[in-house]
Parts: sequence; structure tokens; C-alpha cells
Amino acid sequence: MLKKLLLSILTVVAVSGCATTVVVQPTVTATPQQLAAAAKVEMNEAELTKLLNKQLYQMNPEETGRYISYLPLVEPKLSARIAHLGRKNIGQPYELYLLGEFPYETIDAQPLFNLEKSDCVVFAEHTYAMALGNSWEDFFWVLQRIRYRDGVIGVATRNHYTETDWNPQNAWLLQDITAQLGGTRAGSYALAVDRQKFLKNRYKIDREIAIEKTTETYVPKTMVAEIAAQLNEGDFVNVISGQNGNYWASHVGLVVIGKNGERNFLHSAEPTVREESFDAFITRATERETRQAANGKPGKVLAGFKFLRLKDNPTPPPMLPQPRPAKS
Repeated sequence: MLKKLLLSILTVVAVSGCATTVVVQPTVTATPQQLAAAAKVEMNEAELTKLLNKQLYQMNPEETGRYISYLPLVEPKLSARIAHLGRKNIGQPYELYLLGEFPYETIDAQPLFNLEKSDCVVFAEHTYAMALGNSWEDFFWVLQRIRYRDGVIGVATRNHYTETDWNPQNAWLLQDITAQLGGTRAGSYALAVDRQKFLKNRYKIDREIAIEKTTETYVPKTMVAEIAAQLNEGDFVNVISGQNGNYWASHVGLVVIGKNGERNFLHSAEPTVREESFDAFITRATERETRQAANGKPGKVLAGFKFLRLKDNPTPPPMLPQPRPAKS
């Protein structure tokens, strides 16, 4: 049993004739409070210590279920669990277009979940679902409720569009506060979503769906420093980009609070999940845009952010019944 916090050890090993420094991180030792909470879910000290010293993306489903059943006992506040779980995935490798509907459907044959990797949406969905769940089964149920319209699994019912699918379908969890934060200086853009064309072009699915038109607001990137103190831990962030007069949510992530009270952006982006200040994110985007313009290849440009407030004590609504698949 581990009784003391082990110090970092620097070990020099030879790799292909070169000396490489390997840093062994301190082992986290369970506190009495953590041990007492673990005992309530029949988890012994050895198992708890093992989980405390793993990132989530290093865990298998059984370990993940055990950890999320234990966590609410030591961290009853939802927003704090969201921050904790998000940070416990820092370093998780990034991969775009990660999830699909397999084994329920084979149209998009990627699996319904993946713990080892994430893209920006998968990272946010998994983090919220784990924080709201208290077992593997509960996490998986909540994940589908977050990811699909009315919880009905299928490529045609997946929340593909952030502003018009994901955000309104998860209004039970989050409330858009962008207009409130931006006030008279909030930016706006018109958005037209053609789901029928998208499903046909991408998945060869025929659906008769009318084009949806909305007007969306965003906080300009130049205002973020002014409103940052009004952001809460666990809030949902939509990164708004523009190109050739068109604007859309190009990326998402979470708000977390740093040790000095600063508001940071926790998100999955190439190469791995990371936590950084909004200023650092904006600076990197500006530098990328400058390089692209200098190379004669201007791309999308960061315009600002939408912010959605985490609600107090959100309860996932029931799913609609899963329909029997149509005959081919």
C-alpha cells in the first residue's frame, strides 16, 4: 500500500546510443476522505490509487465506470466534476470524425464511443455525460441523450450542427448567454442549414428536410478579456469563425477556472486535449491566420465566441422510443 507521496525521479536511460531523460511523475496517494468515499462503492485502496494515477483515456470501460461512480462522493458539485473530468483527459490524442453509430448502424461505421481519443465535440460530450452519470451504463445513456435528437440513435438524428442542433437539443443542460454577455457590442451572423443536402452528400441518405435559417450572436474576440470574469466553470464554448462572409461554430470546448481565478479554455485540438488561456488561444489563431495570408492561402478567421451557461441541477429528459429500423 502507498502511504507517502513519492518524489519525482529523474532516470537517465540509453536510447539508440543517446542519453534520454525520463521524468517519472509523483504518485498520487489517496486521502482519508477519498478512501472513505471509495469504500462506499466497494473500492479498495489499491484500486483507487490505480485510478487516481491514470488519465481517463488510459482507462478501460470498466475502470471508467468505477471512477465515475466514485467521483460524485468526493466532488458533489457538477461544475467541479466537469472541470475535474476534463482535466483528467489532458493529453488525450486528437482525431477528427471519431464517432459513428456502429454497431447500431453501419452508415457511419465508427463506434458509438471511444475513450482513447477525442475530437472537440466528443471531448465535450464525454465530459458532460461522465459528470452527469454515476455508472458506466448511466454515462452511456446520457451520452446518447446529449448526442442525438431526443436520444434517438442514428446518423440522421445526430446533432451535426452546433448552433441549430447541438445547442437547442441540449437546452436542458445549457442556456445561451452570448447576447447577455455581448450586449450592444455583440456580433451577429445569418446561418442557413441545409440538412437534406448534407445528409445526401455525406451519407447518401434521402430525407425531406426544410432549410433552417437563424440569426446567431457571438462575443467578438476583442471583448473576451472584458467578460471573462462572468464565465462559470463548466460553461460550453463555441468558437465562431468566418470565411468569405460566412460564419459558423468551427470548434467547441469548456470553461474551467485556474488556480488564480482566471478563466481558461479546456478543449480537444490537434495534437491533444489541453488547457490554455483564451488570450493564448486567440494569439495562436491570429498567428495562424497571418501565416496563411502570407502564404497566399487565407483560411477561416477567428471572429469570437458563443457561451452557453451550465444550468443548476440539470436533469436529462427521457429519450423518445428507438424506432425499429425501416426495411431496406
